[in-house]
Amino acid sequence: MTTVSDLSIDEFKTIIREVVLQTMGELLADPDQNLELQDHVIARLETALREPQQTYAAEDVANELGLDW
Repeated sequence: MTTVSDLSIDEFKTIIREVVLQTMGELLADPDQNLELQDHVIARLETALREPQQTYAAEDVANELGLDW
């Protein structure tokens, strides 16, 4: 069995790099990738995009909630 002390600096760096890349890939992966939206969800999204949406200024919302902005 190889221990860390048996590795060269370059070998150790390679292992660390691979672990970091694997971990980042796992953390940043999209769990919904390759899933399809159901028809009713698509219809609601299309409707929402067609209809004008009311917006609120962040400062107005903060004031309404009594927050310091």
